[in-house]
Amino acid sequence: MAYRLSPVTRASLGNAPGVCVGCVFWQSRGGRHAAKERWAERVEEDWGAWGTLYQAEGDRLVGFVQYGPSDQFPRGAELPAGPPSADAVLATCAYLVDLSSPGVLQSLFLAAIGEVRDRGIKAIETFGYRYPDGATSYERVLVHRTVFPADFLADFGFYPVRWEGDVCLARLELGGLVLVEEKAPAKL
Repeated sequence: MAYRLSPVTRASLGNAPGVCVGCVFWQSRGGRHAAKERWAERVEEDWGAWGTLYQAEGDRLVGFVQYGPSDQFPRGAELPAGPPSADAVLATCAYLVDLSSPGVLQSLFLAAIGEVRDRGIKAIETFGYRYPDGATSYERVLVHRTVFPADFLADFGFYPVRWEGDVCLARLELGGLVLVEEKAPAKL
């Protein structure tokens, strides 16, 4: 199956799931409302694209992830286990159109991690949740969309910075791989 990953900007936001287009949960705090268009304009001017769209054959949307500088998402300071670190990018939410496309959430996280690393950012953080044994995929991936399964995050190398109840702030250091010069094999 062919797929395409595209950056999320004001110009491409209309291709995101409808519920995501006007959502300002992460951009607002304390009962105050934020204007998504103004927020997006400011983030794009200062930082650039702030998410990824995952499209399958025929430009069929299968997923969306939003991320950006942690200080651009004031809601992160209000969540249990918050606030996120100032030196990190915050992955705030992912929306999967359905569960019939396995690996979409993993692909979205890999794309976000790669993009953040390519920008030279030190770390990426997100909020995780400790689900009880036996929780269904629906409960783990489709119910919250803004708090990810802690074990899913651990599989990528995220570690908990702090826990509050079943919610953690999870961090992945992006120091990256160190390139080494390949040496010719020794002659025997």
